[in-house]
Amino acid sequence: MKANSKIKSGVFADLFCDDEKDGKKNFLSLYNAIHGTNLTLENTKLERKQIPQAIYKTFDTDISVLVNGRLFVLIEHQSTPNENMPLRCLEYYVHLLYGIVPARFRYREPLYKIPAPEFYVFYNGDRKEKGGLERERTMRLSDAFIERQDDPACEVKVKFANIGGEAGKKLPVVQNCDTMKQYCEFMEIVARRRSTLGTYPSDDELIACYDKAISEAISKGILVDYLSRKATEVRNMFFGEYDYDMDIKVHEEVAREQKAVEAARSFYANGVSIDTIAKSLGMTEDQVKEIISQPAPAN
Repeated sequence: MKANSKIKSGVFADLFCDDEKDGKKNFLSLYNAIHGTNLTLENTKLERKQIPQAIYKTFDTDISVLVNGRLFVLIEHQSTPNENMPLRCLEYYVHLLYGIVPARFRYREPLYKIPAPEFYVFYNGDRKEKGGLERERTMRLSDAFIERQDDPACEVKVKFANIGGEAGKKLPVVQNCDTMKQYCEFMEIVARRRSTLGTYPSDDELIACYDKAISEAISKGILVDYLSRKATEVRNMFFGEYDYDMDIKVHEEVAREQKAVEAARSFYANGVSIDTIAKSLGMTEDQVKEIISQPAPAN
């Protein structure tokens, strides 16, 4: 399994796939833990697959590997448990197939064999699932169909496991893979240290946070070799990872600010005083003055 230099790994993908020293070994250890197998690197063909990052940025740091001809996809998800993962995995699979099946074979009569996919999503965030859903379950694309079908014409199954917290450590996939167990412990340390920072920490605060998390993990015997070798890379990977929650927060804040600006202009145009606008919108009078002094954008 050759790591492609164009793949920009996150910590999860690097540890369990792309790390030059132990990536393949860690991947196979996790694969064996999931399937209850004893595959070895000597008797297993592994081939890393990817899709262009420009097409699907939110999955560009996850793992997709052909294992003896079976397409095995591992997704680490730190945001809110997402019920649309089967739909997103379907899209992901289709994009992968474009890189697997040569275009000239797609319209020929003879059957072209394609790899059967397996999708696993590991969630290690701190959000609670709606309805108190179990730690392990299977998500199905058919659950999203407007018209329910007893025998769906199209189905995608995604195995979901909430590996966060103490309960997550007791899951078989974590118990049976020591590297996964240590990874969960490391991510707990990172999350705990991140929780002490504000909503928008500075780069210096984040650097200090990640460096302290790495040092703490090493001192506790967690991923010692990996973190000792790649401390700087791990910190940089945390910086580069796509943060769903943060992205949502930023968009929501921008939307709120825009609505407030529009409301301030509307109130002022209708004769409402600046001090009343400020009080009603939770602004200072200077902020209101600055808004109304600027020309409104053209429609």
